[in-house]
Amino acid sequence: MPSDLSPASAALVDDLVTANHILFDQGVVDAFGHVSVRHDQDPERFLLARNMAPGNVQACDIVQHMHDGTPLDPGDRRVYLERFIHGAIYRARPDVMAVVHSHSPSVLPFTVVPHARFRPVCHMSGFLGAGAPRFEIRDSAGDASDLLVRDDRLGRALAASLGNAHFVLMRGHGSTTVAPSLKLAVYRAVYGEVNARLQLQALQLGEPEYLTAGEAEAAMSSTEGQVDRPWNLWKAAAQSRRHATSS
Repeated sequence: MPSDLSPASAALVDDLVTANHILFDQGVVDAFGHVSVRHDQDPERFLLARNMAPGNVQACDIVQHMHDGTPLDPGDRRVYLERFIHGAIYRARPDVMAVVHSHSPSVLPFTVVPHARFRPVCHMSGFLGAGAPRFEIRDSAGDASDLLVRDDRLGRALAASLGNAHFVLMRGHGSTTVAPSLKLAVYRAVYGEVNARLQLQALQLGEPEYLTAGEAEAAMSSTEGQVDRPWNLWKAAAQSRRHATSS
């Protein structure tokens, strides 16, 4: 272990473990996908689990990384290939404290139909603003890649597509969500999937009446100020299911 490896707070590590479990329990991630948080003692580092299914993550699985994707304390733990998603965004966006990358099934159709903008249809998803930007990996990796963000160059391209938004679609792959706190990133990832389901249902009836930019901003301010409310509910539900499974 490097001598200058500053430990993150135990509370932050515990929240990151919980975030992994919540995202699995809420159906945002399955065996794949990942969530990270910026180190609370060193903003040039971030915390991310080793390469494993999110639902099984424990505190001992958390690995520190530099923004270029270099793991600092991996030991014999294999790290995520797409850690560059997280590092590049932290480097480009000092305001971002947490990142969620997922392949949530209701969001994915919006990544492959260019004219179908992913926009907020309810007040819980005001963070989508006027619509989520879309990352086209072909622009950076050509038309024969595996669609994975497997190096820092592609991570920077994704961060550029994200820009100042809170949510970015990744064509044929999934999405990435960012926020100024870990709890809020989880909230946005969950309600991104909820919005996708609602939008797909509404489109079967006709053209939806989307939130205006003003409505989205106002709704985001009012709902996201209560992030502990869903976090505590989802945390209890995830813990209950894990206990039931292990009993």
